[in-house]
This record gives sequence, C-alpha cells and structure tokens, in this order.
Amino acid sequence: MPHSDADSDSASDSHPTMTTGLRVCVVGPGAVGGLLAHSLLDAGIATSLLAHQRREQQIRTHGLVLVEPGGKENVKTPRVVGRASELGEQDVVFLCTKSIALPSLAPTLAPLIGPGTLIVSLMNGIPWWFFGGRGGDGSPLRLQSVDPDGAVSRALPPAQCLGCVVYLSSSLDAHGRVVPGAERRLIVGAPDGGNVDGAEAVAALLRHARFQVSTSGNIRREVWAKLWGNLALNPTSALTLATTDELLGSPLTRRLIENLMREAQQVGERIGIDIGMTVAERIAATQRLGAFKTSMLQDVESGRPLEVDTIVRSVSEIAQHVGVEVPFIDTILGLVALRNRGLVERRSRH
Repeated sequence: MPHSDADSDSASDSHPTMTTGLRVCVVGPGAVGGLLAHSLLDAGIATSLLAHQRREQQIRTHGLVLVEPGGKENVKTPRVVGRASELGEQDVVFLCTKSIALPSLAPTLAPLIGPGTLIVSLMNGIPWWFFGGRGGDGSPLRLQSVDPDGAVSRALPPAQCLGCVVYLSSSLDAHGRVVPGAERRLIVGAPDGGNVDGAEAVAALLRHARFQVSTSGNIRREVWAKLWGNLALNPTSALTLATTDELLGSPLTRRLIENLMREAQQVGERIGIDIGMTVAERIAATQRLGAFKTSMLQDVESGRPLEVDTIVRSVSEIAQHVGVEVPFIDTILGLVALRNRGLVERRSRH
C-alpha cells in the first residue's frame, strides 16, 4: 500500500493558528467534498461551499447533512454559492469535483485563486499538475487528456497545487445526505516535493478536522499507487457490472487485471515511479478489502459519465509519450470509452 515520508495522525500536531481566520472553500461538496466540508465545519473552521445548482439548492434547503452511526443527522448550515465570484479570493481551495468537470470548471474558479492560494486536489486519476509541465525524461509534457490546451494549468497554476490522495469511504444517499465510512485516511504533498510548508499547513488543517493525514515528499508516487489499482478495476467493473471480489475471483478477469497492472507498472517505471510492490501484492491488498463497488461502477449504476480520461486515457497518453506499448490498456480504453459515450448520450436525452 502507499507509504509516506513523514507520518502523523494526531490532531494535537495541528497548528492552532491554521484554523483562525482562514478563508477555506470546498469545490464540489458531494460524497468526498461533503464529508470534508462537514468535518472542517465540525472542527470550527469556517468553510464555504461552491456547488452546482441542484446541490446548492439542496444544501440551502436542508443544510449539509451527515448521517452518524445509529442514523442521527448532524446538520451544518455553511455558506453555499453557485458562482466563485460570490466568494472571492481564498487561502485554501479543496477541489473535490469529478475530474471530467474540471476542464470546463477551472476557468470559472479564477475569483477564488490569488497568488498565495493553496489549491488542493482530491480527485481520481492523473491530475493536471502531475508533471508540472515536464515529463519523466525532462522533456515538456502536458497531457491533453487531463489538461486540454493547457486551460486547467492556466487557471490553476501547478506551482500553487498540492495533491491529496484519498483513502476514505463516503457516499451520498438518495436525499443528498453524506454517509461516511470508517476510513478517513489522506496523503498530502506538493508535486515536486517542494512547498513543504504548504503541505504541512494543509495536513495540520485536515488533522484538526479529525482526518488521519500523512505527508509525502513524493506525492506523484502516491497518486500512481492509487491509480495502479483504479486503472485496472474501474473500467473492468464498469463493463462487467461486477464487484472487485468477483473480478479478482474469476481466473480470466483476474488475468486481464494483472496484465493491465503490469503495463501500468512498466509506464510508471519509465517515468521514474517505483511503487515498491508487485502486482500480486497489490491484488492481495485489494482482496483483503472484500467486495466493493468501484467509483466507475457506481457511476454506471447512477447513469453518470465516467472518469475515463484521467484514470485510463491519461496512462495511454503517457505510454505513447515514453514509448511503452500498452495493448491491454488501449483495448480497455476503447471499450470503456464506448460505454461512457452511451451513458453521456442517454443522459443528454433526459
């Protein structure tokens, strides 16, 4: 499993001044963003929310509701808006939207971003800041699949970004209430291993909100470690409608997943990322989690578009750039892209 260069989960390590007078905004208060925002508010950290119209109205009407163990509702009433211009410049912006929304959303976030704003991404797949404009071989690299025409990087400067790899279970129920799981683990770090002060400040803020937080001097490795499993399991589950235990319990689908992971491992090694475990070890770790539905499977069941570009297409694009053949990844990309097109077309008709 992912490891970090410095680890602490004690709330007492947080710096008290980090919670005083901060301007904090959560963009996309869905399952993950809603849990994050609720936890920050519960810790006494004034937090504003930026949401799409339906979610904004839901929170305005009913509050930001978290269902505690036993079914009790814990309701917060934060400021929630539909346009970034209503909030103005922030100290910390947490991006919790689906990655497919970011290329069109990023330019609209300009009012939130000042020269000292820390931008923290909690999204699946390869983020726009991953290479900081340069590939593993030192040549310029911007991924068209995640940062089309550089629009995201222009709006959200990579030099101001921090990565946050999310290992927590949270969902929204039919009423828009946040239903948290047991795990609350986050890994925070700067893309180039620099901006240690910024990473530590955000980690302290999140610890104050009762998350288990570790910091990493190599956040790219942590992102790739999570992607390694998502790349193989998400699209296969979206195509088969199977849970992870079913996919890994069938010899043929397990072999496909192993091949996808081997190809991704080769790509990672070519760009200088060593996960530090074998494919078999990674699969064994996943099997210990038991039966669960991947985010793509949940999106298929809900009729939502899939995060194909950041989770699958990005790896295919990187492979092409560094000269690694990935026939299994390219095949699964073609198939899941067709599945996604069908979902998008059905959604547009309704």
